[in-house]
Order: sequence, then structure tokens, then C-alpha cells
Amino acid sequence: MDEFDFVIVGAGSAGCVLANRLTEDPKVRVLLLEAGPKDTNPFIHIPAGFFKTLYDKKVNWCFSTEKEDGWGNRSIHWPRGKVLGGSSSINGHLIVRGQPDDYNGWAQLGARGWAFDDIADYFKKFENSQVGDPTVRGKGGPINVREPVEKHTLTESFIEACVEAGIKRNSDYNGVAQEGVGYFQHAILKGRRQSTAQTFLKLARGRPNLRIETEAMTRRIVVENGRVTVVEYEQGGQKKHAKAGREVLLSSGSIGSPQVLELSGIGDGERLKALGIDVVHHLPGVGENLQDHYLARMSFRVKGAGTYNERSRGIRLGMEIAKYALTRTGMLTAAPGNASASVKVMPGVDNPDVQFTFAPASYVDGLIGVLNDFPGMTCGFWQHRPASTGSLHCVSKDPMVQPSIRPNYLGEQIDRDTAVEAAKMVRRIFQQPALAQYVDAEFFPGADVQSDDEILDYVRNSGATVYHPIGTCRMGGEGDQAAVVDPQLRMHGLPGLRVIDASVMPRMVSANTNAATLMIAEKGADMIKASIQ
Repeated sequence: MDEFDFVIVGAGSAGCVLANRLTEDPKVRVLLLEAGPKDTNPFIHIPAGFFKTLYDKKVNWCFSTEKEDGWGNRSIHWPRGKVLGGSSSINGHLIVRGQPDDYNGWAQLGARGWAFDDIADYFKKFENSQVGDPTVRGKGGPINVREPVEKHTLTESFIEACVEAGIKRNSDYNGVAQEGVGYFQHAILKGRRQSTAQTFLKLARGRPNLRIETEAMTRRIVVENGRVTVVEYEQGGQKKHAKAGREVLLSSGSIGSPQVLELSGIGDGERLKALGIDVVHHLPGVGENLQDHYLARMSFRVKGAGTYNERSRGIRLGMEIAKYALTRTGMLTAAPGNASASVKVMPGVDNPDVQFTFAPASYVDGLIGVLNDFPGMTCGFWQHRPASTGSLHCVSKDPMVQPSIRPNYLGEQIDRDTAVEAAKMVRRIFQQPALAQYVDAEFFPGADVQSDDEILDYVRNSGATVYHPIGTCRMGGEGDQAAVVDPQLRMHGLPGLRVIDASVMPRMVSANTNAATLMIAEKGADMIKASIQ
């Protein structure tokens, strides 16, 4: 059995950060395990390749939710990266920090040391920002952050229409305040995606104290004499074991981390017994507190301007491919969203409660993936901090069987009310002069959907994930029976194990979640380094 100081389970957004930061010390030996392959798929590195990897099972777990009445009794596709870089290799490559009150709220829930003032420098640490005030933005970090390579006419018109609707322009939503409208910020350098595999891990690859194993599926972690010591994994049809002399670091994400724990006998005892899994450590919070952003889209036919719909077909697509190959510009550098607006839509709220995203493209049935065959544009929206929480649990002892995912979208009245008000705000924005000149008609959901009940019905039956699951191994203080890890990210009651990924977030952030995950990994790495000095 090979022995290392640390065994990292999962080479995603968090795992690659940890592998890099820990091996900066040449005396620390690290094994990084990834269930997926190397990141050689060319669509990973092309920003618009997101649309190709969204359903590609070679690099994507392609999970799906249970069918539930709350969102039209549909099963919703839940992509998660199964490749070096994890979801940072297949996501929309957007960098959004969220609001300071998000993190202050974590601290108030018992995650001491995670208030915004405690973690702000970790956002700066990972980025090399081409945007904003350098006193609050990072310079020299591994991930390049910039505004879109191509700024489309319709995107600028959307921003102007938001201003006309009373929303202030914000040149840097990752700066002092998030509220307002402006261009999204992307993890892109020279027209290529900045995944954690191509940034953090690339910097660490040549170090002799780092070993990377791909297509290595973790089956369970092993507890010996009350301490986590070994990771059991399968590679090439063979069962293998790796020993961690110091700690196992579980970074498999909000789906993978609770699944690994339950397969290892760590979770709610009664639930595990029902699956025939021996109970190693009773911890009822594992797999609970699942939260996600629920996205609905509204689409409009366009007149008087070109859109990505036309540029994605025939000879024009060929021209875009050539343009990207020669100059690393054009449509292939685009993200699912070009502009972002954080806005207050419910009465009496102190901070923005909804995020809007705009793209000069539209999709069949409002679902991302297949573009319409006519000019179109889309505005999506989601509630920043949904009140509804769900769960995620194993249904089998087989690690290849996907867990049961129940996000409980729209389970709380405030979430339903906010969705309805957000849809009304979209229409107000598109009625403003800067954008109205390009609107031929609203075709999804359509102008006949008017009453609150009709709007809610459309949201229920057409919405989908924004790919932001969090919270299933949440952190909290001593005495918090629902917490899985403490504020040092150590497993409650079980030494030798930390969870470091999006699953530890106590509550949802007002943001796309990848930046917060990078921040957690940066802070987690520093906490580990401090513990071994």
C-alpha cells in the first residue's frame, strides 16, 4: 500500500487548488485521485465548448434529479464534471463572489472565521483580475479574470435597458458592491478556459511530491482505530488502497462528497443500515441541506440585429471556427451569460435578491443546448438565496449508482413569490427603449402568460438548475447536530478527514458558486498548512 501525507479525493475546483498549495512544501507528499479522465477533450478548452460537454458522459457525470411535483414532475439534468478540473472544466467559466452578507451569515450560523472580512483575501489570492480596483481585486494569481472577449450589441442594449429601468450600472460586481448591471467576468486567458486543471494543477504537475491518478474511482474511505487512514479506489478493474499519514481530504463536490461518506458508513445510521452499509460514524447531517439555484428563462424574437442563433449554422459557423482558430475571438469565446444584473425585486429586502443573466441567443423550449433557427435573445433569472432545501442520499452500495437527488425547488412560498416578481422585472427591462427596438415578440413563455398563477406555472414547468449545488456536508460549530464539519473543515467526531468543496457551505451564496469554492479551497489549504507547522 502506497503512503502519502495527504490523499485528495477529487481533482475538481477544490482538489486541484489543494494539490497545488500543499505541494508547494517539498516535504509534503500528496496523492490526487480523479474518477474521470485527463482533460484532453478539445471542447473543454474552448469557452463555448460548454454546450458540447453539457451532456457528454465521457467528461460529465450527467446526474438527474428525482421527479417531484414542485417543478412539474420532471427529472432535471444535473451536470457535474468527471475529468481533471472537475466542474471547472465544463462550467460556464464565470467568476462571481457574491455579497459580503452571504459570508457574514455563515459566521452567524456557527462557521466562525468565515465572515467576509475573514475570507476576502482568498478571493484575491486565486485571481489575476483584468477588471476593477486592484485594492479589492487580485493580481498575479493562477486564474485570469476578464470581461467577455466579444461584447455584443444586444448585450450592451440589455445593460442600457436595465439602467433605463432604474438599475444602476456596475463596472465590477466583484468589487465593493454587487448590486447593479454589467458584463459577466470570465475565467479566460487568450481565448481559452481557465480551469483549475489548466491553472493550479498545471503549475504543480512537475513536482516530485505530487502523484495524479485519473480514472481512479473512490469506493470508500476506511476508518481504523477511530481515525480515517485509507482511501480504497478502483482503477483499471483493480482495487487499490492509499494510506494518508496525515489526513484524507474529500473534495468530490456536493454530490460526490456525501456519496463517498455514506458508502463509507458515515451518515445517518438508520439510512445506512437500510442499504446494508455498516455504520462507522453516525452523522445525520450528511446529504441534508442540499441547496441549488433554480433558473427560469424568458426568450424574445429579435429584429434589426444579429444573434448567435444565425452564427451557429452553416457557413457562418465555419467562419466562426476559423476566426477562433486564428484570433481566439468571436462567438466561440462566449459563455452561457454575457451580462449580469443583481437586483432587488421583493419589497423590503436590504440586498439584491435576484440575479438576471442575458445572452444574445435563444434555445428551443427555453432549455440550454439547442439554439432556435431564428434570431433570438434570452434573459434567465434565479433567486440569490433560496429558502428551500433538499437532500441527496445513496440508494445503493454500488458507487456507480447515482444517489437520489431531491433539491426541493420552489418548496417555500418566498421562493415562488420571488420567481414571479423576477419574471415581471424581465418584462419591464425588455420594454425599455434601448432593448424594445430589437424585440419582435416574446415567444417563451409568451405574452398570453400574465397572471401570477400562470407565471408560476411556467416557472415550475420550464425551470432548471443553474449547476450550483451546495451544502450537503455543511460546516457548523460544536453542538450543531446538523453540521458535518467544523469551521476548520474537519469531520465532526472523526479525526483524519476534512471535507473541502462546495458541500461545506452552510447557506447559498448570491453568486455562481465556483469562485466561492476556489476561496474555500484556498482557505482550507492555509488551515492545513498551519496544522502541520
